[in-house]
Amino acid sequence: MPYKLSATLSAHSSDVRAVASPTESIILSASRDSTAISWKRPSPTVPFTPSSILRAGSKFVNAVQYISPSPEAPQGYAVVGGQDTVVNIFALGPAQKEDPEYSLVGHTDNVCAFNISQSGTIISGSWDKTAKVWKQFQLVYDLKGHQQAVWGVIAIDDEQFLTASADKTIKYWVQHKMMRTYGGHKDAVRGLTLIPDIGFASCSNDSEIRVWTMQGDVVYTLSGHTSFVYSLSVLPNGGIVSGGEDRSVRVWRDGECVQMIIHPAISVWAVSTMPNGDIVSGCSDGIVRVFSESEDRWASAAELKAFEDHIASQTISSQQVGDVKKTDLPGPDALLHPGKKPGEVKMIRNGDLVEAHQWDSATSNWQKVGDVVDAVGSGRKQLFNGKEYDYVFDVDVQEGAPPLKLPFNVSENPYAAAQRFLEQNDLSLNYIDEVVKFIEKNTAGVNLGVSNEYVDPYTGASRYQTAATSAAPAPSTAYMDPFTGAARYSGAPVPTPPVPSVSPSAPKIIPYPKFVSFKQANVSAMQTKLYQFDEALRNEISTATLAMYPEELEIVEEAFTYLSQVTSTPSQLSLPPLGGTHAEVIIQILERWPASQRFPMMDLSRLVAAYCADASAVPGGRERFLASLFKASDWTEVRSHGKAMSKAQETNILLLFRTVANCFQEGTPVNEGQWVAQVFEALSHAPYALLTKVQRVALATILFNFSCAYLTTSVARDVVNQHTGLALQLLRSNTDDAEVTYRTLVALGNVIYAGNTRGISLDPAQSAELQTVMSALPAFPDDRIRNVVDGIRALL
Repeated sequence: MPYKLSATLSAHSSDVRAVASPTESIILSASRDSTAISWKRPSPTVPFTPSSILRAGSKFVNAVQYISPSPEAPQGYAVVGGQDTVVNIFALGPAQKEDPEYSLVGHTDNVCAFNISQSGTIISGSWDKTAKVWKQFQLVYDLKGHQQAVWGVIAIDDEQFLTASADKTIKYWVQHKMMRTYGGHKDAVRGLTLIPDIGFASCSNDSEIRVWTMQGDVVYTLSGHTSFVYSLSVLPNGGIVSGGEDRSVRVWRDGECVQMIIHPAISVWAVSTMPNGDIVSGCSDGIVRVFSESEDRWASAAELKAFEDHIASQTISSQQVGDVKKTDLPGPDALLHPGKKPGEVKMIRNGDLVEAHQWDSATSNWQKVGDVVDAVGSGRKQLFNGKEYDYVFDVDVQEGAPPLKLPFNVSENPYAAAQRFLEQNDLSLNYIDEVVKFIEKNTAGVNLGVSNEYVDPYTGASRYQTAATSAAPAPSTAYMDPFTGAARYSGAPVPTPPVPSVSPSAPKIIPYPKFVSFKQANVSAMQTKLYQFDEALRNEISTATLAMYPEELEIVEEAFTYLSQVTSTPSQLSLPPLGGTHAEVIIQILERWPASQRFPMMDLSRLVAAYCADASAVPGGRERFLASLFKASDWTEVRSHGKAMSKAQETNILLLFRTVANCFQEGTPVNEGQWVAQVFEALSHAPYALLTKVQRVALATILFNFSCAYLTTSVARDVVNQHTGLALQLLRSNTDDAEVTYRTLVALGNVIYAGNTRGISLDPAQSAELQTVMSALPAFPDDRIRNVVDGIRALL
């Protein structure tokens, strides 16, 4: 009988990265939602329900395994590991548990793999390039020899072990001694499983499964997956089960694929088998599914149909099945002929639709796996710049300006389309999350195609997408810029003004003392991207020394924990503010990391400046902190060479400006030290023509925020002159952005007002130059600019 859906287990809120099914009544699952769940059922006729939810912290949980019952744990133990680097041992029982019975400390990076011997010996694999063996919850062997992360581990018995690594090799160990290395895979080896009477099997990012003898001979290779293969398990009858990035679970017998189980998710991260032969899968959609070949354990007919309909409703890129003309396709009658091999894909023309069907040899039927959304001649395209697209959206970036065109094909990775849109319109890649949200909100269907064209700065690709947190709404204004700090991490584009606009009859706006800050953030996404970059550096021999040290990781983790609490709604702050140690670690990491990988740390600096103003308050601390940011952004090089910025420089300079703007807030000691003069000196002669629109707005915000501070705190005249010179330079250079002009004018108005109240008039030469510059301003159709100009003239 073929495998069919038996049960759907829904409780996780993010990707299920690992599953274990030691008995017919217990399933363990681990998720990126920071939990592991023990699912139980008293009998095969009763549904699985969560019996224990295990949470040892707030980080991703990536591995889980089961230890059989003992007198100390009558229901057995769950072994849980993840980003916190600790192997946590929970005795199963209570519905909610946050305190493990044992915490095994030794790994220095993400724990991503477990295996348990029959006697309870634990072997763990980690991104720290090691595997560790634990007996009686004590470390006994430290297996060092791999050059990159250890993704798969097997305890053959209490003294023999196998490890698989991103360095493309598998190693055999006796105790702590490496005895043999198996080479052959062309990419990272992701999983291992023992094959009775033969040896073991391995799976890899090279899309292949290899079956080996223990002596190192390849018995056979299983080819069929079309993308990464993440996980393996063995059936009681000796068959092999695999899961991977091509959204399928495959069942293999005698070297052939006998069934392919398509999932309505992009990634099948993990598979496991039960003693009764049932298969368990964990996927990127956060769902655990059980499949059975026993008819009496199949789900109801309604549930089976709903599952099949869910799969059939997905959209598939023609790149996955071969691009052909619609007029060349056969009709539904083609499905009357059987397929030639398991997994064969056939496209048919069904009315105006192009459908993809896949041959299921187990049921001898064609299964619809989705609609092909970009087949040539589908009749739903729109032309843009001579090319056909499913959608061409109008995107309003600024009120009063013509909308920008955003073309998109349903089969595309939304991040690739967003990147293209931002680059073509000279908008920073920092706003890619907001554009993706717009695309996803305004397109129907779910894209299950995989594209390697672009990797999202924070969330990898669409399968790694983290739900953005909603920021508190900012005050409203006539100006609308969906690509500002608020929109970057918030759920929807909202107006985010620095100062209110006024009508011709409105009262004067100067002085305006309310600071503008760039505080919105998706802290978890930022953290994930930072750790991803760190792991990439760590796994390359040439860059391993650049990766974060253990003590730095600990301090960075403290920073993210604090920021997660302070940015939550409502705030749940329970930790002391960040201090000089955290600022120093940021400086050290920025000094040695490659430019293309600095932006998460630059963004972390932005939040530290916004929420922990005293983190760099030690004498000379602000000067050192800001100097490191200017250096990390390559500001001097950009300013002096006058060449177009690279994408890394563009992103880092925007984050630099926003961080500096956040350094000016209520109570900031602008009259202490040399940091303000240092900032203005660095910003002098800015290459305005090279700056993007959002960089220009951020630069104007620096000037505006300083002016707010100057309203209440006197500073040296030389610093005021620096500020005025920068503002005049910005007004002369800006000819097309009303918001930049408005913020800069209000900054000048505040400074002139504050000087007048202290009996310090603007320098005559500067006053005359300001009058000239204001007279030459472009004719912006904006009453608020005219009102501010009138207010400044009244102060001169």
